[in-house]
Amino acid sequence: MRKQPFSRSSRLAFRVAIFSGLLIGVANLLINAYYLQMEWLSATSVALLLAICAVAVIYFVVNRMESDRLETLNYISRNIARKRFEDYENLSTDGRDELDYLIKQSIRASKTVEREIQRLNRIENYRKEFIGDISHELKTPIFAIQGFIETLLNGAIDDTDVNRQFLKKAMRNVNRLIFLTKDLMEISKLETGELKSEVHNIHLREVVMDVTESLQYKAKKENVSISVDDFDKNLLVTADRNQIKQVLINLIENAIKYNKPGGSVMVGIKPYTEDEKRVIVYVKDTGIGIDQKYIDRVTERFFRVDKSRSREKGGTGLGLAIVKHIMEAHGERFFIESTPNVGSTFSFTLTKVESTQAVV
Repeated sequence: MRKQPFSRSSRLAFRVAIFSGLLIGVANLLINAYYLQMEWLSATSVALLLAICAVAVIYFVVNRMESDRLETLNYISRNIARKRFEDYENLSTDGRDELDYLIKQSIRASKTVEREIQRLNRIENYRKEFIGDISHELKTPIFAIQGFIETLLNGAIDDTDVNRQFLKKAMRNVNRLIFLTKDLMEISKLETGELKSEVHNIHLREVVMDVTESLQYKAKKENVSISVDDFDKNLLVTADRNQIKQVLINLIENAIKYNKPGGSVMVGIKPYTEDEKRVIVYVKDTGIGIDQKYIDRVTERFFRVDKSRSREKGGTGLGLAIVKHIMEAHGERFFIESTPNVGSTFSFTLTKVESTQAVV
C-alpha cells in the first residue's frame, strides 16, 4: 500500500504535549513552593524546565504512536474522496484505541462506497442498455405502421387488392405495440414491487388445464400438440393464481412459438428432490432448443435467440423475464434445460399445501 506524503508534525500530539506539560509544570511549581518550601524564583525555574522537558518527551511519544496511523487514515479517506479503492486486507490494526477503530471503520466505509459505486454503475449501464433496447423495439413497429399508412395515403387506399392487406399489417404492428406496452408495465410493476402477489391455496391441476385448453387453438394453428401429464387433481399449492397462469401462458406460448411443425408440448408435475415440501411444474417441448451459451441470457429483457421468428410470431422478448420476476416474487426457483434441435424444458417450483389446511 503506497501512502501519500503526510506531515510528520502532529497538531494533536502538540496539543496533548502542551496541555500535559502545563499540568506537570503547575503541579511541580506548587510542590516546590509549598511542600519543598523552595523560593518562588527557583520553584518557577525548575517547574518551567520540567514542563519544557515534559512537552518534548510527550510530543515525541504521542507523535510516534499516532503518525503512522494518522497517515493511514488520511490515505484511506483521500482514496474514498477520489473514488480509488484498494485492498486493505494486509493492513492490520491492534484495536488499541479510537484511532484503530476509526481506521477499521474507514476501511469498512471504503468497501461500502466501492460496492455502492459498482451497483450504481451497473444500474446506469442497465438503464442505457434498456433505453437502447426499448427504442429499437418501439422503432420497428412504429416505422412499419408509418410505411403502411403513407403507402395507403399515396393512393394504395383505392386499390382493393392491397388496401385491406396493408391495413391488416398495420393492425398487426399496432397489436405488437399494445402487447409490448402491456408487458413493459407488468415487468415494471414486478420489479418495483407495485404488483403484489396475492398468495392463496390453489388447485394446481385446475390452473394447468385452464391454461392448456385456452392455448389449444393457437397450438393447432402452428401444428403443435399440447398434452398434460396426469397428476393428482387435488394437489394444492400456495401461489397467486393469476400470476401462475401468466407464467404457464408465457412458457407454453414460447414452447409453441419455437417448436417444429408436428412438434409437441408436454406440461406436467414431478417431485422436487431438494425439498419435499415443493413440486416442480415443467413445460417440455420438441422445438429448436437453445444453445448452452444463451441459457443464462434468455431471461434478460428483449433477449431473443431467434429474433426473426420471435418478431414474426409477435413476441415482445419480455415473456421469460416476466416469468423469472414472478417466480422470484413467490420465493421459488426457475430452471431452464435445453438441447439444440432436440427441445427445451422450462420448469419452476411451487410450495405444496399441507393436507390439514383449507382451500381459500
